[in-house]
Amino acid sequence: MRTPVFDPRSKVAVQGTRIAVLASALFLWWLLTSRKWISPFFFGDPAGVFQRIVNWFVSGSVFVHLYTTLVETLLAFVIGTALGLACGLWLALNPFLAIVADPFIKALNSMPRLIFAPIFALWFGLGIWSKVALGVTLVFFVVFFNVFQGVREVSPAVLSNTRMLGANPRQLMWHVYLPSAMSWVFSSLHNAIGIAFVGSVVGEYLGSEKGIGYLILLAEGNFDIDSVIAGILLLTLFALVLDISVSLLEERVLRWQPGGGQTVDASA
Repeated sequence: MRTPVFDPRSKVAVQGTRIAVLASALFLWWLLTSRKWISPFFFGDPAGVFQRIVNWFVSGSVFVHLYTTLVETLLAFVIGTALGLACGLWLALNPFLAIVADPFIKALNSMPRLIFAPIFALWFGLGIWSKVALGVTLVFFVVFFNVFQGVREVSPAVLSNTRMLGANPRQLMWHVYLPSAMSWVFSSLHNAIGIAFVGSVVGEYLGSEKGIGYLILLAEGNFDIDSVIAGILLLTLFALVLDISVSLLEERVLRWQPGGGQTVDASA
C-alpha cells in the first residue's frame, strides 16, 4: 500500500482553510457578544480586545513585558535544553549510572514542578531568574528523555560497523550518537519551547513586576476582561512565533535527513 504524498499545491488550500476557520471563530464571537447572547463582561468584546492590543503597541507599554517574557523563555529553553542534552547523553552512554539514577529521575519527573514556583521566588527573588529556574525544571525532563531514548535507539549494527572502521569514542559521539539523537531532540524542542514559555508566564502570574503574565494578572485584578483576552491572544501569537523559529532551525540543522516519503537513491 503506497503512502500518500502531500501535494505542495495543497498548501494554499490549507492556509485558506485555516484563515476561514479563524475568521469564522472571530465572527461568531462578535455576533454572540454584539447580540448580547453572551455577556461581553465575561467573554469580552472583540472590538475592545483589538483596540486594547493596538493601544499597547502604539503607546509602547507592552514592549517591556514582551521583552521580559522573551528573555525568560529563551534562557529557560537554552539552559534546560543544554542540561537535558548533556545528562541524556551521559546517562545513555553509561548504563550502570543510568540504572542507579533511574528511580531518582522518575521521582523528580513525577513531581508537579509548578509547586516550586514559590520556592524559586524565595531563592531568586521576583526577577527573571525565578521564572528561568521554573522553566528549566520543565524543559529539562522533556529534552532529557528524548535524548536518552535517541541514543539508546542507535542500531548495534551501525555501532559495530563504525568501530570496525576504526572510529574512536569521540568520532562515535559526533558521527553516530548525536545524529541519532538529533531527530529526537528536535521533536522534543517544539514541546520544550512551549513549556519554557508556560513556565515563564506562570512564574510571572504568581509573582513578578513585569511580563505578559503580570499584565494579565493586573487586568484580572481590575476586572478588565478585554485586557485579559488581549494578553492571552498576545501570548498565543508569541508562542506560535517561537514554535515557527524552532521549525526553521530544525529544517536547517536536519537538512541531511530525507523528508517524509523520500528514500535515499541507492543508484546514486
